[in-house]
Amino acid sequence: MEPTVLGGRLASAVVTPLLKKLFTPEAPGAGLVDRPVRLKDLVSFRGEKRSLGEKDVGKLAAYLVSEALASPGEPPFPATEGQAVAHALGARLLAFGDLDMDDVQAVRLGHRELAARLCSAAPRAEGLSTDADYFLDSATEWSCLQILEFFTRRSTFLARTLVEQSRAQARLIARVDELLTRHPRPHACDTAFERRYLPYLIQRHDHITIYGIDLRDSPDRWPLEAAYLSLEAATPGHPAPDTPTAVLDRLPADEALNSHDRILLRGDAGSGKTTLVQWLAVATARDGDRVPYVLPLRTLVRTGSLPSPAEFLTALGCPLSPPDGWAERVLADGRGLLLVDGLDEIQTADRHRTRDWLLALIHSYPGNRWLLTSRPTAVRPDWLSSEDFRELVLAPMQRLEVTTFVRRWHRAAQAREYEGQLLDALRSKRDLARIATNPLMCGLICALHRERRGYLPTGRKEVYDAALSMLLARRDRERGMAAVDGGELGEEAQLEILQRLAYAMVLSGRAEMSVGTAEGIVERCLPVLATTSGRLDASTLLRTLLLRSGLLRQPAEGVVDFVHRTFQDYLGARYAIEEGHLDVLVGHADDAQWEDVVRMAVGHARPRERGLLLRQLLARDIPRLTLLALACLEHAAALDPTVRLEVEERAAALIPPRTTREALALAGAGPLVLELLPGPEGLTALEARCVTVTASVLGTAEPVGAIGVLRRYRDHPALAVRRQLAGSWSRFDAGEYATEVLDHLTRDRLFVVCESAEQRAALRLMRPWRSVAFRGSLALHEMADAVVEPAAVNTLSLERNPALTSLEKLSAFPSLVGLWIVECPAVHGLEPLSELTVTDLAVFTPIADLTGLDGLHSLDHLSIGQRLNGAALPDALPTEARLEYLYLGHNSTSATGLRGLSQWPGLEALCLSSLSTALTAADWREIAEHPALTSLSLYGPLPFPEYLVPELPGIEDLRVPASYGDHVLQTLAARMPRLRKVLIRSDGMHLDPDDLARHAELFPGAQIKYDRG
Repeated sequence: MEPTVLGGRLASAVVTPLLKKLFTPEAPGAGLVDRPVRLKDLVSFRGEKRSLGEKDVGKLAAYLVSEALASPGEPPFPATEGQAVAHALGARLLAFGDLDMDDVQAVRLGHRELAARLCSAAPRAEGLSTDADYFLDSATEWSCLQILEFFTRRSTFLARTLVEQSRAQARLIARVDELLTRHPRPHACDTAFERRYLPYLIQRHDHITIYGIDLRDSPDRWPLEAAYLSLEAATPGHPAPDTPTAVLDRLPADEALNSHDRILLRGDAGSGKTTLVQWLAVATARDGDRVPYVLPLRTLVRTGSLPSPAEFLTALGCPLSPPDGWAERVLADGRGLLLVDGLDEIQTADRHRTRDWLLALIHSYPGNRWLLTSRPTAVRPDWLSSEDFRELVLAPMQRLEVTTFVRRWHRAAQAREYEGQLLDALRSKRDLARIATNPLMCGLICALHRERRGYLPTGRKEVYDAALSMLLARRDRERGMAAVDGGELGEEAQLEILQRLAYAMVLSGRAEMSVGTAEGIVERCLPVLATTSGRLDASTLLRTLLLRSGLLRQPAEGVVDFVHRTFQDYLGARYAIEEGHLDVLVGHADDAQWEDVVRMAVGHARPRERGLLLRQLLARDIPRLTLLALACLEHAAALDPTVRLEVEERAAALIPPRTTREALALAGAGPLVLELLPGPEGLTALEARCVTVTASVLGTAEPVGAIGVLRRYRDHPALAVRRQLAGSWSRFDAGEYATEVLDHLTRDRLFVVCESAEQRAALRLMRPWRSVAFRGSLALHEMADAVVEPAAVNTLSLERNPALTSLEKLSAFPSLVGLWIVECPAVHGLEPLSELTVTDLAVFTPIADLTGLDGLHSLDHLSIGQRLNGAALPDALPTEARLEYLYLGHNSTSATGLRGLSQWPGLEALCLSSLSTALTAADWREIAEHPALTSLSLYGPLPFPEYLVPELPGIEDLRVPASYGDHVLQTLAARMPRLRKVLIRSDGMHLDPDDLARHAELFPGAQIKYDRG
């Protein structure tokens, strides 16, 4: 490092007087002649009555820095760092007072070594940029040079003994001054070039290309910022079934280099390796802290010998010419980020020399960061382990990542109108969701969906056809890749081998096979493939498929499988049809593992074969196989219309379900049903509710598909449908269900039930709910903390909470008007409710005591499910309350009966549920003589002998269970001459049109409705 920066900014005539202030003036006489003087005695800022203080030294340093920044030309470092540099320079100047040497020793050291002593003595400057560090070191050396010159002129003794050194230093100062005016420093040239190179790199890589797709309305280039998705990388482990690889210790892939400087990243075809390389290059170029080099090996090996650092840009076709030695200086300083992409895309022989090339660079230029990418089987696991490379594998995309990708893709394509439909399809169509686990396949599906204006192809066969064509042939060809390791196969030849391997796995009921078995199957294919690949042996062909097909992988030593089970089923079905194995397909159709194979077989089959397959499925007369036949229609573009009609008519009896019992039975057919559930368009409210019942029950086995169905119903206006949706929360991931379904529901007359910490956390992420139920042992203040706006809650249900004893903290919900208490046996007293304006109180199950109930005068709805004390209702209930609705359950009337019911003249509705004490004639008179009572509900076992029922002229609305016999219903009908509405609860009983006709006869002139529960 030359002490040139400050000298280029300030002439020595300006610097020297400033630096002289650091030292005391000469005393009268020749006191310095006798002996050298210690530096600590010379400085002017230590000891008593010195001319400078430490603040003055800081100001002097700040003045030097500000003058350097204000000088004409390019600033030596960013002006924002001026204060930090001045502080650091001041600290180094102050360090003169700590040096244990004299002025003669200082001169003998020379300015560089003296500057080094100051740097060691002063605190280390942290957080400065490279340019600022360079300036600080240069300024320190230049100051030392001027100070030593000052020493040589200060003492006659020193002048005599060091005259030659003084002259040499003077000459050096003059030459440096002159040199700086003629030649800029090399670092400035490097900086200027990087200001051109980094934007060029961003422009070149700030987009992604989808190879192998030729869709009319879908561009093949997308802005990287809009389409990039941060995936996860992990330490590879033993793979789990139907997953691309097993992983441990997940972390964001684009942050892997933050914790380790050398990464070997493996990933299957289309998993996002190259896109990650581009993202890292663009992000690093924008940050400017390192210089990235994107080194695709398939490009570099074509030039013959692999390039040296000086040849990097030329080999990559970069039109910019760097300064001589720039790349070497970048790597020597440890500022490089080397992104070496595609170890799998070069020949095995080239990999050996590539490894030697990498090792030479790593050893010659330590301190840089390295990322190498490869498909899983291209190089052995320990290929670079001796060089401290950490191996990671790109993990498959999770559901939320797929959703994010689809949304970003449609935003980039300006096709947001298709986004929701595709997300629904990915949730409900299981085989489609299984292949949407990496960016390449997600992009393909998005493009196909948009190409067809929001519809996936008729049957998903076309999706798989496009995927296979892209993976097996077009992607490598359009990226300009030659055959790897001499194993070149056409698309049909690859399909022939792959489908035989797939069918063998399907028949064995396994998702993998040994390498030896696979090679044996390939060996038997060779005569068929002789015209195109007779020179290749089975081992080479299998290795080629493992390396380049994107469909096969080697998850463990000696084992091969398909990257996705759905490709295995698709290819196995293709071979079964080619071989005419229709009976095998039908014979295994009731095996869930063969479900997708049968459906794909219908897609591959010719029309006559399709008809045979579907008729044989119907002939087995099993509901599940009938539904399987219906699902197969999606893949049957051409089919005998009579067969199609027969399938649809048989399935119409099952879908949509029309009762809860049918809905549960339909769910028993398995996740296949999710793809067949209709609506909500064209369904009655009852059918819509039953569809949601089926989907919610299947949520345990297939949550993604179930949510895909349920989210279609989230805007349904029917209360029964909304209640079913709200009540299904516990079957799903709390956060996802809240986001996709719950938060969209109309809140009117609807409770949301929270019974876990996850649900309470999700509750805070939703719009405020007016009616909330908390289930489980939870304190009232914890309930208040779980809602976004406690003041927005007007109805609260406390359920199954044995720990709750007091209601005093209900004041946290100042707007509370409704309180329901269910299975909270330790609650003592209702007095705290008098501080709130509660109008609806329900104590459905017994609490410790009802003290304070008689003082709740604001009530208009009251439900009590425990024994009331007293001889009559007014002894226990609030007599001043203007009750409109009263619910009495179990043994609540065992002591009071209905005596005193007339105390509430505004009572319009009375509900008697499962009373343990039969109604007496006096109780019936209370009902008959009440002036306002028009609605009567009777639930549970018959609580009266029918002959005691008097005429009830005021009752217009009756609700009864279907379990009441016709004789009882006929008696009630005869006693209620003004009856207009009858609601009959099924309570699990099967009700059909004959029941409706019978009930209409029992209640002539009344409107009959069923509550099927």
